[in-house]
Amino acid sequence: MQDHRVVVVGGGFGGVQVVNDLKGAPVRITMIDRRNHHLFQPLLYQVATTLLATSEIAWPIRNFFRDRPEVTTLLAEVVGVDSDVREVLLKSGQRIPYDTLVLATGATHAYFGHDEWEPVAPGLKTLEDATTIRRRVLLAFEQAEMETDPAVREALLTFAIVGAGPTGVELAGIISELARTTLPKEFRNIDTSKAKIILVEAGPRVLAAFAEDLSDYARRELESHGVDLRFGKPVTSCTAEGVTIGDVFVPCRTIVWAAGVEASPAAKWLDIAADRAGRALVDKDLRAPGKGDVFVIGDTAAVMRDDGSPVPGIAPAAKQQGAYVAKVIKAKLAGKPAPGPFHYRHQGSLATIGKSAAIIDFGWLKLRGWLAWWVWGLAHIYFLIGVRWRIAVAWSWLWIYISRQHSARLITQKETMREE
Repeated sequence: MQDHRVVVVGGGFGGVQVVNDLKGAPVRITMIDRRNHHLFQPLLYQVATTLLATSEIAWPIRNFFRDRPEVTTLLAEVVGVDSDVREVLLKSGQRIPYDTLVLATGATHAYFGHDEWEPVAPGLKTLEDATTIRRRVLLAFEQAEMETDPAVREALLTFAIVGAGPTGVELAGIISELARTTLPKEFRNIDTSKAKIILVEAGPRVLAAFAEDLSDYARRELESHGVDLRFGKPVTSCTAEGVTIGDVFVPCRTIVWAAGVEASPAAKWLDIAADRAGRALVDKDLRAPGKGDVFVIGDTAAVMRDDGSPVPGIAPAAKQQGAYVAKVIKAKLAGKPAPGPFHYRHQGSLATIGKSAAIIDFGWLKLRGWLAWWVWGLAHIYFLIGVRWRIAVAWSWLWIYISRQHSARLITQKETMREE
């Protein structure tokens, strides 16, 4: 049993939780990820909107497990699984054998059949996405400062965000704050406070997963920040010149996509059923059907609650699933009965709308306004990994709160100097 090989694909919340909770078990673990860092995705939008630096929300995976000799970390891309011979297939051609496999490969943004929109309307799932969005937002102001054509200048100062879930709402609130509070004194030829932030939602309201009264509060806050809310009509086109909402074209040079997700191809690798978003349909113990040695967790899996509703694709859910899978593996190795079916415990929903405005829904308690904003901030700092990063993020937020100056407004990539 000491040679039991556990392969974990994906260094996100679920995958890291599995490895953490297997500490002390008689296993050899291989962690595989195509990036070398674990990302605190709930704060990714703050990198995209210049509040935080990339180093404040991402940490090297190898650093996590430097004192765990039984854990091997591989920087590699998985392209398939051969479940007949129990091997994970890498893009390099290598094969990694396993006795137990955990797929926690996450999800990416979905364009509902219009993948050609991605170059002009990036989503927000990775550090690369965040720095791309940050670059485009900052360059829009820089280019508007030098533009003499009023129509082009207006297009440059128009920012469209597609999707009014938590990510879309958070992006809209902070881009508005950036334009109206942080930047006005720094430009001479433009009034950044006149920038238009358009939040597009095909449904009837923002933050549809929250209670209606909290959603209504978020709407009022966004409107008070000058955000132009467009409900009831989907985006039908995205180009370098602008976005079409229903049949209305809006000239706009910066578009951000926050309207949907699509799971990694794990279900295809395993040749098992998936839902419309590509998430693998798993058994109640999070195993892939018919493959007792393979678990699928996090955004990669479609997991149902006891009432038949889906488990949300959020960090606490992935962590709970990772902890559960570790318990199942340890029970098997110890010859003990497996724990019962996985049960998700919802710990609340949180979203921030801007400085000093947030909403929190714990079910039994609902908060809004500045108190919710402080609770939201403390909760996120608590879940950050390591004292160093907690202090860094807390200091960045404190500085922004006092000075009203965002701390990461740097355009650093070489390609930013090319014409967009």
